[in-house]
Amino acid sequence: NKIVADMLGYESVEELTKEFKFSEAYSPERRLELIRILEQEGTLTDFEIEVKKKDGGKIDLIISAKIYPEDGYIEGAMIDITERKHLESQVRQAQKMESIGTLAGGIAHDFNNLLMGIQGYTSLILNDLNPGEDHYDKLKNIEKQVKRGAELSAQLLGFARGGKYDVKPTHINKLLKKSAEMFGRTKKEITIREKYAPDLWTVKVDRGQIEQVFLNLFINAWQAMPDAGDIYLETSNVVFSRSNTKPLEVKPGKYVRISVTDTGIGMDEQTASRVFDPFFTTKGVGRGTGLGLASAYGIIKNHGGMIHVYSEKGRGSTFNIYLPAVDAKAEPILFHDEGEVKTGKEEAILLVDDEAIILDVGEEILDALGYRVFLASGGNEAIEIYKENKDKIALVILDMVMPGMGGGETYKALKSINHDIKVMLSSGYNLGGEAAEIMKQGVNDFIQKPFTMTKLSHKIRNILEKK
Repeated sequence: NKIVADMLGYESVEELTKEFKFSEAYSPERRLELIRILEQEGTLTDFEIEVKKKDGGKIDLIISAKIYPEDGYIEGAMIDITERKHLESQVRQAQKMESIGTLAGGIAHDFNNLLMGIQGYTSLILNDLNPGEDHYDKLKNIEKQVKRGAELSAQLLGFARGGKYDVKPTHINKLLKKSAEMFGRTKKEITIREKYAPDLWTVKVDRGQIEQVFLNLFINAWQAMPDAGDIYLETSNVVFSRSNTKPLEVKPGKYVRISVTDTGIGMDEQTASRVFDPFFTTKGVGRGTGLGLASAYGIIKNHGGMIHVYSEKGRGSTFNIYLPAVDAKAEPILFHDEGEVKTGKEEAILLVDDEAIILDVGEEILDALGYRVFLASGGNEAIEIYKENKDKIALVILDMVMPGMGGGETYKALKSINHDIKVMLSSGYNLGGEAAEIMKQGVNDFIQKPFTMTKLSHKIRNILEKK
């Protein structure tokens, strides 16, 4: 009938009858299964099958049918379930990504705590040495490897949690241009071509995380062009209404689109469908972790946006990022140098962490920086120590994830003792979820493990000297 003809892309019933070939429209296995059931049982109920349309595309159908042998005909009905199958696939993908993300986040958190021990003791020894002295260069190399480990961990956390802490209204053109310049300095064989919309809307993002996304996309493009090539960067304003949001899974509204296109080897449809899966990589052993694009996916999703890829084998790839636009003036992009170690003035600091190695190295670092130190291995102990010494303790450095009484509950209890308490959150996780909510309740700052002695010293002085 006409409905079936329309469903399969034929202009008329006559064209359908003439051109539709039953033997070619289905996979041989499913076609034989359909015939077997009809021959044995005489009826077919809710039989799922993929059918080839006139234009070569495919749709998913549910077929129910009954044979009337005495009359020599089959009566049946078909329902197009293509959209339903697509939605089911999206739900399964989301559930898979969430499960892997939870696992990845836990691994990254524990790994960062291990790195903190290495970084902490390395910082302590370096603090006693001058450049050129024995082992100084070796220790600096250890520090570099810790940084590489932390970057790998950040990729895991980017995928798992998205990490959206220091959010500011941002002109994405400037951030993208800055990231491209930094990447271009190290990859002279790549030509970067830029086309930025001059009237681009403002977005509200964690600049460090979005820079990580850009870097991951640049690296992916570079690896797809082994014999050099071009990277095209383009920005534009787009508006999505309810009618055109479905393919990208975004809410209706104003968005900024960032496009990163390469002239590389491209991907087939199957590879492109898996490109954001963590640990999926087409590169050889030692050439990639398979985390870069998964991390980009997690970060953009956590910013309320979407990242989409279009690619053809042999014709390069285009990654489109969509970030929600905001009605706010962009804040300037500043550059910071870690600088020199800042010493304390014998203020007392309460360090709270359930990891013994963190307490040990933390105590030594704080002592070397010129602070008096109280230690607590959990929330309950921290509360008791603070009650007895609240007039002495100038700052609490509080681990976020602890067994029993976690960082959030501990902070609330400490805040009830002293409303003006100064607290710095510390965690192997990046700052999202519960920690981000606690920051809004009056926590002074956050530091992610592993951190250097210099970085910690600056954050402490910034808190204690702030009027």
